[in-house]
Amino acid sequence: MKKRLAAVTIAAAFAGAPSFAMAQSAAPAAAAAAKVDPQTTAAVKQMFDAMEVRKMMVASFSEMEKALPQMMRAQAVAMINADSAMDAARKQEALAKVDQMLPGASAAVSKLFRDPTLLDEMMVEMVPLYANNYSTAEIKELTRFYTTPLGRKMLALTPRLSAESMALGQRIVMPRLNNLMQDIMQAAAPAK
Repeated sequence: MKKRLAAVTIAAAFAGAPSFAMAQSAAPAAAAAAKVDPQTTAAVKQMFDAMEVRKMMVASFSEMEKALPQMMRAQAVAMINADSAMDAARKQEALAKVDQMLPGASAAVSKLFRDPTLLDEMMVEMVPLYANNYSTAEIKELTRFYTTPLGRKMLALTPRLSAESMALGQRIVMPRLNNLMQDIMQAAAPAK
């Protein structure tokens, strides 16, 4: 039960943080990076410097760290409450264990977010993402935009807006997901 709750808690953290889910494995991304024109790679890196991507990612991770405990707990509570195999006493016990384990899980996620190699890997992986979706000329135009006052303002507001958007999404989507999960669990429960 304890391992299950830990897995649920960690899974909840990442279920609530879809922006960190990677669609590609490292091998395809590395292959894509190998195909990127060196001039385009240089242009993307200049754009990242103008955008202060590393600084923005650190700020976004910081905002995520603030929101994660509440998100993790909400997801775990929803999963426990949706488990029709548990009676009220077992659910209460499970919730108490989640509350006991949450600080450790939050600390582990914070440590992960603060690992500087995470940022390095993400930066490398992001080059082909931009290079495959924008021309070199477009990347240079974006770089110019990010050096303007409006571009700087946009960059400064992005971490906060992302965190607020994620909280908004949680507030709107989670009740619907919880209802859906309860319907699924009830439909899957054996007839009594």
